[in-house]
Amino acid sequence: MTRKRATVDVEEYLRHDGLGLAELVASGQVSARELLDTARNRARAVNPVINAVVAWLDEHADLRASGGLSGPFAGVPFLLKDLHQNLAGTPSSDGCRAFAGRTASGTDTVVRRWLDAGLVVFGKTNTPEFGSKGITEPALFGPARNPWDPQRTPGGSSGGSAAAVAAGIVPVAAASDGGGSIRIPAACTGLVGLKAGRGLVPAGPVESEPLNGLATNGVISRTVRDSAAMLDVLVGPEPMSPFVAALPDRPLADQLDDAPGTLRIGYTTRCALREKPHPEAVRAVERSAELLTELGHEVEEVEPPHDDRQLGKDFLLVWFVHQAVEIARIKRETGCGDDSFEPDTLMMGALGELTGATELSQAQERRREHIAALAGFHSRYDLLMTPSLGEPPIEVGSLDTPAALQTMSKLLVRTRTTRVLRLLGLVDQIVEKNLAWVPYTQLANITGRPAISLPLHRTEAGLPLGVQFVGPLQSEALLLRLARQLEVAAPWQHPTPLRDLS
Repeated sequence: MTRKRATVDVEEYLRHDGLGLAELVASGQVSARELLDTARNRARAVNPVINAVVAWLDEHADLRASGGLSGPFAGVPFLLKDLHQNLAGTPSSDGCRAFAGRTASGTDTVVRRWLDAGLVVFGKTNTPEFGSKGITEPALFGPARNPWDPQRTPGGSSGGSAAAVAAGIVPVAAASDGGGSIRIPAACTGLVGLKAGRGLVPAGPVESEPLNGLATNGVISRTVRDSAAMLDVLVGPEPMSPFVAALPDRPLADQLDDAPGTLRIGYTTRCALREKPHPEAVRAVERSAELLTELGHEVEEVEPPHDDRQLGKDFLLVWFVHQAVEIARIKRETGCGDDSFEPDTLMMGALGELTGATELSQAQERRREHIAALAGFHSRYDLLMTPSLGEPPIEVGSLDTPAALQTMSKLLVRTRTTRVLRLLGLVDQIVEKNLAWVPYTQLANITGRPAISLPLHRTEAGLPLGVQFVGPLQSEALLLRLARQLEVAAPWQHPTPLRDLS
């Protein structure tokens, strides 16, 4: 066995992905404690700039790092997202002031599986209140920032996790995706973000199908092999699962070197939520189409296969109702008032309260139409390719609700006259404002299909802007094999941002 070193050089730490660090631990070259110390040192250096980590689990991490660990990621430092990824006895705020200081009473299934894989959890990452935005700017913790340009967002709702990975605090971090919340931040920060298909990753032991089946847990990583191995760790039902999704026939990490074959890929940048696609988004997809063609795939431009404007409205309607239910539940359980929630959250909840049972049912029923449209597309093409973002990462604060509208919404909520919000057409305004810069990701959530964002493009200013692939049912292995082929053909590793802070 190779003798362990006293310290881990940060430059070497940054060169390895999660599996690479686990190999160093397994071979005795480094210890879990040394990796933990290096991760903490890196966090102390960069977190004041990016505000990615919002809770520190030092006692838990120290105990883990000093004990015997086993599993594919044994000894690797790891961060949980501070949203529905509970570890018993540790902070669990969901980005909401009503839950500031709350500790989790139990450990969620996915967290238990990460622990069983040998990971050393030492913190939790920043997320918007209830994960309800494609940016990460909660009032409770303040905004997370993009390591490539701290004036810009790392996306959301897994923005803290993406910022932490991009800045080199950890090689891979926990994330979740209810409307693009893995893929959007991965695209903003130059990382890999895979959303598994519906039901493949369990949500228990408390929840069964979060957000009516739209949401799932996963990770954001630097390499395809880490994403594959992490999904291998997470898949499989548990008692709260509503059904058993078909599992991969063999580990996904073992399939990465299998050629994906010649694929038919249809691509589009057109979207009803954006009158004119951003030139960088168009460039990202067109250059990727050229690369795919060079690799032997059949690629052609297509019309969007679905009614994306209606899908956006249906998606937000479900979110609004979810917010209304959550706010009412939290008020009952904690006795808190409206001042414990952000104004935008209250406005979304108010719109949800105005939604009748018939309207919600119609939105849910239209899921069938969206699934049928995408299934028809996949009968002709293996994969759909789009930009992951409608435009490059936007500046922090650019989606702030204007002060006048905040004042009006507070008044309407307080006086229970929120019906005016609809009469003013605010639902359409919210759709346009919040989805126009990330209009491509919700399709995979509504239809329950797997999708992946890959860091295939950089803008002229050096900002990441990912490319998304949406597959049919049970196409996780295919998406990962294609991702690995692209990773080899056009390596996307760049020098870690904020390196001068090491």
